[in-house]
Amino acid sequence: MTEFERMLVNSLNAYIEENGLKAISYRLKQHRFTPQFLDVLVDSLNPDLYMGIECKSISVGKGANALYFSQHFTVDKNGIHQIERISDYLNRSGRRGFLAVELRLGPGHGREAYIIPWKELEKEYLNQNLKLTLKEIRSFPEIKREGKDYKVDPREWEGK
Repeated sequence: MTEFERMLVNSLNAYIEENGLKAISYRLKQHRFTPQFLDVLVDSLNPDLYMGIECKSISVGKGANALYFSQHFTVDKNGIHQIERISDYLNRSGRRGFLAVELRLGPGHGREAYIIPWKELEKEYLNQNLKLTLKEIRSFPEIKREGKDYKVDPREWEGK
């Protein structure tokens, strides 16, 4: 589990506890040859909280200027792109889907994170727009920082 994924799980569980909600956020243990559909899952009978989140982290401090669908996502041995696999899983499971993107800004500059509704990402992919620029990523809701932790509020994640 990456640090970003761990922080997101902890932040989601803090949000759930602070609001007295019946839900739990977790990360399934990844096994070497077993596919993992999403990085972070939230289970709840509340449909607004029943979600899955894929996490990506890019190093802006080292010159990255976009999230590329060919570079930052995988293609499985059957030639199926990760966005297609996750979209299928979300449709079958009924979960709301999101892509969380962490921008590592380099030493002394901290990090930013943004949340993208999966349907927006899927639309870009299907329209053959094969990257999201930093400007496009930053147009989505920011996952605010509180000290070194993230402070999440899933109610703010739907709209641009």
